[in-house]
Order: sequence, then C-alpha cells, then structure tokens
Amino acid sequence: MFPIGDENDHAGIAFVTIGLIVANVLAFLNEINRPEDAVQAFIFAWGVVPREFSVGTDLPPLIPFPYWSTLVTSMFLHGGWGHLGGNMLFLWIFGDNIEHRLGHLRFVLFYFVCGFAASLAHILFNSGSNIPAVGASGAISGVLGGYLLMFPRNRVYVMTWGGVMAVPAIFMLGLWIVMQLISGVGSISVTAKNAGGGVAYMAHIGGFAAGLILAPLFARGRPTAMTRPRQYDRWS
Repeated sequence: MFPIGDENDHAGIAFVTIGLIVANVLAFLNEINRPEDAVQAFIFAWGVVPREFSVGTDLPPLIPFPYWSTLVTSMFLHGGWGHLGGNMLFLWIFGDNIEHRLGHLRFVLFYFVCGFAASLAHILFNSGSNIPAVGASGAISGVLGGYLLMFPRNRVYVMTWGGVMAVPAIFMLGLWIVMQLISGVGSISVTAKNAGGGVAYMAHIGGFAAGLILAPLFARGRPTAMTRPRQYDRWS
C-alpha cells in the first residue's frame, strides 16, 4: 500500500512542513551537484557515523564542527531520489496535521528531537560501524508515531493494485511499524556480518517510539481540534 493523502480539515498553511521539505530538497541538490567520489566524501563527512560516537572523537575530523553536529546535518541528506521522494511524501501527508495540532514552534522541536532519538537508537545498535547514516526517515518516523497517537481514526488514502482505497490510520501506520520491527530484528544480525550499507531500521523504530512518547507532552495545552470554518451549502 502506497499512501497518497489523508484526511485534513486543518486551517492555515503548514509553514514548517513546507520549509522542511524545501530544505531537504535544496540540501540534496547541493549533495549531488559534485563529482561521484566527492559525493561519497560529503556523505561520510556530514552523515552520522556510529563509531565516532562510541569512541567520542572524529574519525577523521572531516568537518569543522564537532562530530555530534552530524545529528542535525544527516537529517537533510539522502541516498538518492527515491529515498528523498519517499521521505518527503510521508512528511507532506502526515506532517501538516501534527504541525497544526502542536503549533509551528513546537512542531520544529518535536521533529528534531525525534530525529535525534532515531539517530541515537541507530548508534546504540551499530556502535562499531564506520558507515554514515543519512536521511530524514528517523524524524519522519516520529511524525508517524505522533500521527498514530493523535489521529488514529483519520483515513489514509493509499494506492493498491486495485486502485485507491481509504484505510484507517491506525491500520496503515500499525502495519508500517510492524514491518520495521520485523526488519529491524533481522538487520541486527545482518549488520554484524555485513559491512555494507542498508536501511537503518532501528532508527525508524527509535524515531517512531519517540513520537509516541513525546506527542502527548508537546500537545499539552494545545486545542484538540483546529478545523476550517464550517462550509454551508448555497441553499442553506
């Protein structure tokens, strides 16, 4: 099932969601606008390298900032157009609801804290790895966790082999996290044997868990519904 939209009765423009999408696209264009060998060096320098955190020093110091600054920079880099497009699609569909529920400033903080939690989960389960991890997937997983908690009854429109259908958010996102859990358990043993890159499933799980835990805290004191003014029929 491929999500293409959701129920959204919120008023106003999701400035933060749009801004994050624009920032990710611009960062990716900057990333790929260099020779192939330079792209690899760029990702290694600005991505999260778990071993740097486990030993507490840069290996080697490729950027003029502390190694922990990659917790931020890695969230704006991606491994390809498909990686970027999938992440931005999920952020576009689910991010605006969370932004309107939390408010713009709280949503910024929520997004980045979930991203940090995702990276830390990845580091914890891959502490000896020298492979850089990049992508907004962890932060967006936090958005999905918050969405599941706040809008479980919303319908998500998905593309299937039989056409477009609407499914409850709790089903769509519940299926997603189960797939991440299954893949994450398998990836732990695979990572130990294979030095190659892949999907950071533990980052997805960590981000999703952070979203579930933090969403109620960030939503405290905020209205439970912010909808557009009711539209009346012309003859009413």
